[in-house]
Amino acid sequence: MSALFTPLRLRETTLRNRIAVSPMCQYSASDGLPTEWHLVHLGSRAVGGAGLVIAEASAVSPEGRISPDDTGIWSDAQAEAWAPIARFIAAQGAVPAIQLAHAGRKAATEPPWRGGRPVGEGGRGWQPVGPSPLAFAEGYPVPRELTTDDLRSVVGAFRDAARRAEQAGFEAVEIHMAHGYLLHQFLSPLTNRRGDQYGGSLENRMRLPLAVTHAVREAFPVERPVLARISATDWVEGGWDLEQSVIFARELREAGVDLVDCSSGGTVPDAKVPLAPGYQVPFAAAIRERAGVATGAVGMITEPAPAEAIVAGGQADLVLLAREMLRDPYWPLHAARVLGADASWPDQYLRGRL
Repeated sequence: MSALFTPLRLRETTLRNRIAVSPMCQYSASDGLPTEWHLVHLGSRAVGGAGLVIAEASAVSPEGRISPDDTGIWSDAQAEAWAPIARFIAAQGAVPAIQLAHAGRKAATEPPWRGGRPVGEGGRGWQPVGPSPLAFAEGYPVPRELTTDDLRSVVGAFRDAARRAEQAGFEAVEIHMAHGYLLHQFLSPLTNRRGDQYGGSLENRMRLPLAVTHAVREAFPVERPVLARISATDWVEGGWDLEQSVIFARELREAGVDLVDCSSGGTVPDAKVPLAPGYQVPFAAAIRERAGVATGAVGMITEPAPAEAIVAGGQADLVLLAREMLRDPYWPLHAARVLGADASWPDQYLRGRL
């Protein structure tokens, strides 16, 4: 029996297999509202056999968007727009999830195909915010330092977003704490230079992300899972690293997180990342073993055999695929054939199974 195609139970939610679609920004929203593009994009991956389909990083407030074209979950109108998408994903047998996000100092940029540079204030742009007034890179704006009152609002925005996610029909949520966005900015000493209770020691730097976690866990149904995506390392000396990630993962587990999605990097633009197939899998394995929490492995996982080995070998509880799912929305169905596993094909596609 294939380990990759065994079910995974998180609280009262069961994934039909250990394959998840990573949240991938499509930069195709209008005023934060998902469109028909999102229905087809996410729906086709559910049809393609994934066990978990995570909608892209969706901002909990307007200023939390990575770009003006990002989706959001800060309004009831957005929740209503997400509802048919979540409903379609679930109807195909996949678990619909959404990533709750705030970009912090990396907000207000153009989509990648327009260069990804800051859009500037006025018109399409706005002033980013962050833990400290430190720009992401040369040519990027200096963010406004968040006050303690602002931080209470951030926690409230994540709480409200979790409630709207439930209303929209999502059966899981993932808190985005990775890739140099706001919550990761508070965790990393490279970006957090505060002198108050939210900066300095590891305990202080974890304070806001853990407050957000508690708020989301309290707002989302107790029987449904909450995931957290973290960057296990900044890949920079003196930055966030695996040892801190293990401690943080233990705190996340105690706060009610059911699975830690282990990515890396994104804090600073000049990090030297040793890209290679499976290069982030050791982070998932270490956190799973040392923090006692379920983990997901992500990053250049493209072939069925390595994905099977990751799960079968106990390195992670599921694998998350991103770019490979862009190339092949039906990767799970093709992987099942390669691994000799049984996968559920939609009735409409059964003629193509053999």
